[in-house]
Amino acid sequence: MSVTGSDRPHTLTGRLGVGSIVFMVVAAAAPLTVIAGTVPLGLAAGNGAAFPTTFALCMGILLLFAVGFCAMSRHVPNAGAFYSYVQRGLGRPLGLGSAFLALVTYAAVQLAVFGYIGAVIDALVQHWGGPALPWWVWTLVVVAVVGVLGYRHIELSGKVLGALLIAEVAIVLVFDAVVVGRGEQLSTAFLQPSQFVSGSLGIAIMFAIASFIGFEATAVFRDEARDPQRTIPRATYTALLLIGVFYTLSAWAVVSAWGDAAAIEAAGADPGNMIVTTITNILGPVGGDVAQVLLMTSLFAAALSFHNVLARYYFSLGNSGALHAAVGRSHPRHSSPHVASLTQTIVAAAFIVIFAIAGMDPVTQVFAWMAGTATLGVLALMTLTCAAVLVFFRRNRVDTRAWNTLVAPALGLIGLLACLVLTVSNFPTLIGGSGALAFGIGLVLVLAFVFGVVWSRLRTVTGSLPATPTPAADAA
Repeated sequence: MSVTGSDRPHTLTGRLGVGSIVFMVVAAAAPLTVIAGTVPLGLAAGNGAAFPTTFALCMGILLLFAVGFCAMSRHVPNAGAFYSYVQRGLGRPLGLGSAFLALVTYAAVQLAVFGYIGAVIDALVQHWGGPALPWWVWTLVVVAVVGVLGYRHIELSGKVLGALLIAEVAIVLVFDAVVVGRGEQLSTAFLQPSQFVSGSLGIAIMFAIASFIGFEATAVFRDEARDPQRTIPRATYTALLLIGVFYTLSAWAVVSAWGDAAAIEAAGADPGNMIVTTITNILGPVGGDVAQVLLMTSLFAAALSFHNVLARYYFSLGNSGALHAAVGRSHPRHSSPHVASLTQTIVAAAFIVIFAIAGMDPVTQVFAWMAGTATLGVLALMTLTCAAVLVFFRRNRVDTRAWNTLVAPALGLIGLLACLVLTVSNFPTLIGGSGALAFGIGLVLVLAFVFGVVWSRLRTVTGSLPATPTPAADAA
């Protein structure tokens, strides 16, 4: 059945301000999880004690991306994020290809988080004398709780994420302050160019850029924002700056807590427990126990954030006619994408059951493979979006600011292409060393994109999708 824009009254509503949206996208980035998981890997396999500088470099590249992203946001009236931007700039087929690529990408990152949190909860329960249960039991409980919160109004999720985010950031900032206050062996490696380019800079950039996944999701909440044209750009810049500064400062504090050489040695010897050990050494056993609990809540917050993002992608695609119209319905009381949310909950639970039946390890396989998939997918999406921004403003002279519409997006595109090339070349390392697996994951992402392109053309031919907007329509 053909569904046109005028036949769809379903919309999302809310009064989310900058703070609420920032909480949701920063929670998706899972700051404590990055400090606990990515920093040791960057120290051991990347550019050593200068790894904190890599966060600052990646933040700079993404700020250039954000300039064009925010400039175009006022000309993208719906909440499809990457899908909407690519469609407006590069046409409906590539836009829908990006939409299906985004669905696979964000589903992968949520599955990565679900795998990791199952292992973390199991370890915590056993640490406190509880029973040893399969990781997937705890994961399915988390999937259910996330599904309930995602089904309800977005402001409830915002409150939950705000509380969890404040707690996880607070303990790391206390750790940072204590390390700086002690003033012992504070690292200067980040100031030395020779240190920055030492080791494997490509692997360091790959790990660092992956840590920012989630900040770009601000545009997904456009329909629920108080004043989208102002709220979305402010939330995007604020989230990116907060994440980048937090990562850079905290990674430097971790290195300083050990000393340059000792930090690299500790990261190589026991990367999984390095951060908890570091916090325990600085803040005592109670601090270490609290950090372990907050690592679990950090993962829960990330899972809830990505669930909300995925639900809104499904909702947008249902409203556009690319998916069944039922997915585009909003709840009459909660004003939430309840059908899309339920769909995502069922999909996630089904994959967890498949992983459990296959006997996959929740960390070395589920987390590593899915996180690698998400990293490659998000970089591809941001690269496409940057290109779409450049094309859109060249075709439609609705904004003549050279920096915002040409220079910054072009520099961002160059930086993102470099990161994409580095990620592809080091992709086997990111997912555990298998070249065949790396090829298979890349193929899945390519097929998702191609499917979207073909689906768009088929639906347009049959009249299920409206024609691609013309430049004149865009300008209007």
